[in-house]
Amino acid sequence: MNTILPISSESLIPDMSQNPETHQTSYTFNLDYGGDGQVKGFCDELAAMRQAIYKIINTERYQYPIYSWDYGIELADLFGKPIPYVYAELQRRITEALMTDDRINSVTGFEFSNSGIGGGDVLVKFNVDTIFGTISAQKEVTGVV
Repeated sequence: MNTILPISSESLIPDMSQNPETHQTSYTFNLDYGGDGQVKGFCDELAAMRQAIYKIINTERYQYPIYSWDYGIELADLFGKPIPYVYAELQRRITEALMTDDRINSVTGFEFSNSGIGGGDVLVKFNVDTIFGTISAQKEVTGVV
């Protein structure tokens, strides 16, 4: 039995220079956030984008060494700030965090509300336009003011 081995490892690396517009696939593991937190199969396109949005806006930037410094959102410094400032910063920071994903076209339709003791909880709802369709999302920040 004769086995032919490559002469160098360069032949094992695909040539991506032919198509610089290659995008990463959206096919990924399906995480069950609402249930028991288990991985349950796979998801793709809109379901995968919903999951990616959830992960981005629920991961504090710079806190976890496994993530790039471009991944996640900065929310920790908003605690104790006035509500109008938090509204403006949340819109900017959510947009900035999500737009790092090249599958997201825009983040629009921000709606804010606040509740809790002394109005210290902020809920923001927004729409994320992706290459697969539009997703409605929300983020709650507690303990502001």
